[in-house]
Amino acid sequence: MTTSSKKPAECATKDDVRAEIDRIDQALLNLFAERHRYVTRMAQIKTDPHEAYDPVRIEAVISRVRDRAESMDLDEDQAELIWRTLIDWNVNYEKGIIVARRRAE
Repeated sequence: MTTSSKKPAECATKDDVRAEIDRIDQALLNLFAERHRYVTRMAQIKTDPHEAYDPVRIEAVISRVRDRAESMDLDEDQAELIWRTLIDWNVNYEKGIIVARRRAE
């Protein structure tokens, strides 16, 4: 896979567009993996499974994501759906780690 990139208007074929989408998907996976390492660390720091769900923090993140998406001309509803899915998964993941650790203690 190439590391160079083309702007959307520079893509002349479907293959050009697909190559750029594949490049972006790889970058997103790298970022998700990095984010996941921080979520794992957060789960190691938290002591109670109820700490994994913080509605005030979640809504602040969602608000920020919606604002940023809008400023980037990205559909805010789509961005919110992606982040809520990610957050829901992370909450459950954190709870699982915390519960497992407490059982082992």
